[in-house]
Amino acid sequence: MRRHAEARRGLHFFPPDTDDPDPRFTLANERTFLSWSRTALALIAGGIAIEAFATGVFPTEYRRPLAVGLFLLGSAISLGSAVRWYLVERAIREDRPLPKPLLIPFLAIAGAATGAVLTWLFFVDS
Repeated sequence: MRRHAEARRGLHFFPPDTDDPDPRFTLANERTFLSWSRTALALIAGGIAIEAFATGVFPTEYRRPLAVGLFLLGSAISLGSAVRWYLVERAIREDRPLPKPLLIPFLAIAGAATGAVLTWLFFVDS
Protein backbone atom coordinates (compact mmCIF):
# COMPACT_ATOMS: atom_id res chain seq x y z
CA MET A 1 0.00 0.00 0.00
CA ARG A 2 2.77 2.40 0.88
CA ARG A 3 4.58 1.72 -2.40
CA HIS A 4 1.43 2.70 -4.30
CA ALA A 5 1.21 5.99 -2.39
CA GLU A 6 4.87 6.73 -3.10
CA ALA A 7 4.41 5.99 -6.79
CA ARG A 8 1.60 8.55 -6.96
CA ARG A 9 3.91 11.28 -5.61
CA GLY A 10 5.74 11.48 -8.94
CA LEU A 11 4.44 13.51 -11.85
CA HIS A 12 1.09 15.14 -10.98
CA PHE A 13 -1.28 15.88 -13.83
CA PHE A 14 -4.26 15.91 -11.51
CA PRO A 15 -4.79 17.08 -7.94
CA PRO A 16 -3.76 14.31 -5.54
CA ASP A 17 -7.08 14.46 -3.67
CA THR A 18 -9.11 13.26 -6.67
CA ASP A 19 -10.25 9.64 -6.88
CA ASP A 20 -9.09 7.28 -9.58
CA PRO A 21 -11.99 6.81 -11.99
CA ASP A 22 -13.24 3.55 -13.42
CA PRO A 23 -10.41 2.37 -15.73
CA ARG A 24 -12.86 1.91 -18.61
CA PHE A 25 -13.52 5.65 -18.71
CA THR A 26 -9.84 6.52 -18.55
CA LEU A 27 -9.00 4.03 -21.29
CA ALA A 28 -11.86 5.30 -23.49
CA ASN A 29 -10.55 8.84 -23.05
CA GLU A 30 -7.07 7.63 -24.02
CA ARG A 31 -8.40 5.86 -27.14
CA THR A 32 -10.16 9.05 -28.18
CA PHE A 33 -6.91 10.98 -27.74
CA LEU A 34 -5.07 8.42 -29.87
CA SER A 35 -7.75 8.70 -32.58
CA TRP A 36 -7.29 12.46 -32.70
CA SER A 37 -3.52 11.92 -32.83
CA ARG A 38 -3.91 9.63 -35.85
CA THR A 39 -6.03 12.28 -37.54
CA ALA A 40 -3.37 14.92 -36.86
CA LEU A 41 -0.63 12.67 -38.23
CA ALA A 42 -2.71 11.95 -41.35
CA LEU A 43 -3.13 15.67 -42.01
CA ILE A 44 0.59 16.28 -41.55
CA ALA A 45 1.37 13.34 -43.86
CA GLY A 46 -1.08 14.80 -46.39
CA GLY A 47 0.82 18.10 -46.28
CA ILE A 48 4.09 16.26 -46.87
CA ALA A 49 2.55 14.31 -49.76
CA ILE A 50 1.21 17.47 -51.41
CA GLU A 51 4.57 19.23 -51.10
CA ALA A 52 6.65 16.22 -52.17
CA PHE A 53 4.55 14.52 -54.83
CA ALA A 54 2.08 17.04 -56.26
CA THR A 55 4.55 19.21 -58.17
CA GLY A 56 2.87 18.35 -61.49
CA VAL A 57 -0.63 18.80 -60.12
CA PHE A 58 -0.45 22.16 -58.32
CA PRO A 59 1.67 25.19 -59.09
CA THR A 60 4.03 26.18 -56.26
CA GLU A 61 1.96 29.25 -55.30
CA TYR A 62 -0.97 26.92 -54.47
CA ARG A 63 0.92 23.85 -53.29
CA ARG A 64 2.96 25.50 -50.52
CA PRO A 65 0.06 27.28 -48.76
CA LEU A 66 -2.05 24.12 -48.95
CA ALA A 67 0.77 22.00 -47.48
CA VAL A 68 1.47 24.56 -44.75
CA GLY A 69 -2.25 24.75 -43.98
CA LEU A 70 -2.38 20.97 -43.51
CA PHE A 71 0.73 21.10 -41.29
CA LEU A 72 -0.82 23.80 -39.12
CA LEU A 73 -4.18 22.03 -38.96
CA GLY A 74 -2.49 18.78 -37.93
CA SER A 75 -0.45 20.60 -35.29
CA ALA A 76 -3.52 22.38 -33.92
CA ILE A 77 -5.47 19.12 -33.70
CA SER A 78 -2.56 17.42 -31.98
CA LEU A 79 -2.31 20.15 -29.37
CA GLY A 80 -6.10 20.41 -29.01
CA SER A 81 -6.42 16.66 -28.49
CA ALA A 82 -3.90 16.74 -25.66
CA VAL A 83 -5.77 19.61 -23.98
CA ARG A 84 -9.08 17.78 -24.51
CA TRP A 85 -7.68 14.57 -23.00
CA TYR A 86 -6.57 16.47 -19.90
CA LEU A 87 -9.86 18.35 -19.47
CA VAL A 88 -11.97 15.21 -19.89
CA GLU A 89 -9.77 13.19 -17.53
CA ARG A 90 -9.97 15.89 -14.91
CA ALA A 91 -13.75 16.16 -15.28
CA ILE A 92 -14.08 12.39 -14.87
CA ARG A 93 -11.89 12.41 -11.77
CA GLU A 94 -13.81 15.32 -10.21
CA ASP A 95 -17.23 13.89 -11.19
CA ARG A 96 -18.14 16.97 -13.24
CA PRO A 97 -19.86 17.23 -16.65
CA LEU A 98 -17.57 16.72 -19.61
CA PRO A 99 -16.34 19.83 -21.44
CA LYS A 100 -17.75 20.75 -24.84
CA PRO A 101 -15.85 19.22 -27.80
CA LEU A 102 -14.30 22.23 -29.55
CA LEU A 103 -12.14 20.12 -31.87
CA ILE A 104 -15.08 18.75 -33.84
CA PRO A 105 -16.41 22.05 -35.25
CA PHE A 106 -12.83 23.21 -35.83
CA LEU A 107 -12.00 20.10 -37.85
CA ALA A 108 -15.30 20.24 -39.76
CA ILE A 109 -14.80 23.88 -40.77
CA ALA A 110 -11.16 23.32 -41.71
CA GLY A 111 -12.03 20.18 -43.69
CA ALA A 112 -14.80 21.98 -45.58
CA ALA A 113 -12.49 24.89 -46.35
CA THR A 114 -9.77 22.54 -47.60
CA GLY A 115 -12.29 20.70 -49.77
CA ALA A 116 -13.52 23.99 -51.21
CA VAL A 117 -9.97 25.11 -52.01
CA LEU A 118 -9.17 21.78 -53.69
CA THR A 119 -12.40 21.90 -55.68
CA TRP A 120 -11.55 25.40 -56.83
CA LEU A 121 -7.99 24.40 -57.76
CA PHE A 122 -9.05 21.29 -59.71
CA PHE A 123 -12.19 22.45 -61.45
CA VAL A 124 -12.41 26.22 -61.54
CA ASP A 125 -8.82 27.33 -61.92
CA SER A 126 -7.82 24.75 -64.57
